[in-house]
Amino acid sequence: MLGDELLIALGALFVLLLVALFILQRKQGQHYKNKIDALTLLVKDADKQRETLKQEIQELRSGTIGVGRRVMELEKRIAAQDVRLDESVQQEPQSRLYSRAIKMVQLGAGVEELMQECELPKAEAELLLRLHRR
Repeated sequence: MLGDELLIALGALFVLLLVALFILQRKQGQHYKNKIDALTLLVKDADKQRETLKQEIQELRSGTIGVGRRVMELEKRIAAQDVRLDESVQQEPQSRLYSRAIKMVQLGAGVEELMQECELPKAEAELLLRLHRR
């Protein structure tokens, strides 16, 4: 009989041990489930951030393309201005001649001196004298 009671006690102890292990495993399973849920939330948040960054990069690309086009337009305008400036410089010798003649008039030069130094016709020299003499 003692052997039967011992077997029953050992069986009960074994059942209690199994129940305790089951409860412990259940707690660990819940712990791991909580960790998995937390990691899932982190992954979802990272996906949202990635999408937001993707949209921002796309907007930056679009803006950069617009700026690039604007720069190209400005470069064309600058090139056109350079052409006009070159044309203006090529025409400038005549205007420099008149500027020199005006300075000479302001310094007291006469018609004959303007005609010789600046190679102006007499009528132009007289006109400059009348317009710019002090």
